[in-house]
Amino acid sequence: MRWVRGLVLSKYFDTVSTPARLHLINRDVLTSSLLSDSLKGVFLVIRPSFQIQAFIGEDGARPRYKMCVGADRTFSAATRPAIEGLKYLTSSKVEWNDDEESLQASSFSGVSKTGLVYNIFVAVFCSVGSFLFGYDSGIIASVITFDYFKAFVKNPGNYDSLSGAVVSTFTGGCFFGAALAGWTNDRFGRKRSIQLGALIALWGCAMQSGANNFACMLVGRIVAGFAIGILSMTVPLYNTEIAPPKIRGFVVGLAQQMIGIGFIVANWVGYGCQFLKNDIQWRLPLGLQLIPALLLFVGAQWMPYSPRWLLEQGRDEEARGVVYKLHNSRTAEDKAAAEREFMEMQQSIKAEIVVRSRRISDLWATPAMARRTLVAVGVQVFGQFSGINVLNYFGPTMYAPLGLNASQSLLVQGIYGAVGPITNFFFITLILDTVGRKKPLMFGAGSFVVTYSILTAIVASFPPETSTNHAAQRAGIAMIFMTSIFFSVSFGPVSWTLASEVFPTRTRSIGTSVATCANWAFNVLFSQVSNLAMNNVGWKYYVLFIILNAIDFVIIALFFPETKGKSLEEMAKLFGDDIDAREVLGKQHGTEKSDLEDKHVVEHVA
Repeated sequence: MRWVRGLVLSKYFDTVSTPARLHLINRDVLTSSLLSDSLKGVFLVIRPSFQIQAFIGEDGARPRYKMCVGADRTFSAATRPAIEGLKYLTSSKVEWNDDEESLQASSFSGVSKTGLVYNIFVAVFCSVGSFLFGYDSGIIASVITFDYFKAFVKNPGNYDSLSGAVVSTFTGGCFFGAALAGWTNDRFGRKRSIQLGALIALWGCAMQSGANNFACMLVGRIVAGFAIGILSMTVPLYNTEIAPPKIRGFVVGLAQQMIGIGFIVANWVGYGCQFLKNDIQWRLPLGLQLIPALLLFVGAQWMPYSPRWLLEQGRDEEARGVVYKLHNSRTAEDKAAAEREFMEMQQSIKAEIVVRSRRISDLWATPAMARRTLVAVGVQVFGQFSGINVLNYFGPTMYAPLGLNASQSLLVQGIYGAVGPITNFFFITLILDTVGRKKPLMFGAGSFVVTYSILTAIVASFPPETSTNHAAQRAGIAMIFMTSIFFSVSFGPVSWTLASEVFPTRTRSIGTSVATCANWAFNVLFSQVSNLAMNNVGWKYYVLFIILNAIDFVIIALFFPETKGKSLEEMAKLFGDDIDAREVLGKQHGTEKSDLEDKHVVEHVA
């Protein structure tokens, strides 16, 4: 993209009273956003031929006059036409710059500090859904170790299998919830889907807490899982679509941060409730899930709709208002930045709508789309191959072979739960949007190979039944903690960010839904077999994760792209399947591409 800086125009034009801005359909545009009030009505546009044209016109009207820069790229007396009503015009030399990064770094494309605060506030509140995900997933690790819950199940001989069912029915519900969320997000929008998830969560959590038999407990787990499936897919999708490109990794990473905080709260609530002496020991921690679910259901009413979804629905002015609000567009500079983002978003989405299809086969219809889908599904599945949910669900069970009793295991699990979120916070705030996506994923996969190798060697060489080597046992616990830390600087935040940002708008909902379903499918698998595997094959089970993560490392290194700093509309170039908006929209209106290159759109910016 070519652009200019240092261009100075001065004029007094009696008939223009409001600033306006001219856009070309191909986005090669420079606006008058930084001009003073005395310069209202001047439009600067970089043409495909790389000439600069200044247009004078009234707001909402087609520009009536133009002047072209000469080959020397300066305004001179010879190139200034006699423009009716123009009393004074001066200019300085034009400075050219071909560096797109410089354009992205300029204030023209930025978001005000207040706008960033509002973006982050909305993302944090939306991520209460992720907190619920973390709490609901984490609390069961403690509940299935409680004596009163074991008595409630009333089947000690099959308890390992039944406790695995308590976990896997939840994750199974998540799978189907994530599958439905693809449709609800397109039909009702991201905001209403979040409210739907919160409402269903209230139902499922109430069933779990008030269950009068084991069957009711399983149904409650399925219903709650269905709700979490909707939220686990929709929260990162919503945050992706409201986030500025430069901090999208941080904003979407907040979902993982809140998942971690949910695990922290769940672990410490579980640790405290173990000392209670009746059924409230397990009913209370399950019932506390109702609080964040109710907060999210009520509070989501004040969240803005996703501007990209609004554009898909033809509600363009509402979408523009949301973009302006997310930018906190009070100054002319902020309004220009918001307008530029909106116009790029609008052009891309309107072009995609023309060729839009709801078929799931679109996800592999072209090589580029197949690559997008494989990246999104791959990063979600590889996150499960990290074994992190095995640690989260069955951590207390894993600590037993390392020499800890039940109470000590719950205490260590509580400390373990705090390590990941703390690490994740520093990663998403300081590193993620700087180093990108690919390098952390490679680092994570490689690190898991090392930590699981050491853990396997320790458990195999120093079994607690025959060994009193406490140093080795502590080292094994340290490897579990290190796995959590490495997950929090790799797959934890990156998997949700990458899976929701690689798809174009026309397939983003269904694509994110498929990727999330893949996550939950493997989550079901591991949650159902892990307890049995650890009790029957012991340390040999960890060898599986060594092999899987070694494979992950190679695939990520060879096939995953780097998406850092790209707008959602720019992902098309990265994957090689760009929809030419001029051509698509030109066909829609019965015009040729070359005609659209000269099409003007005047937008009010103040």
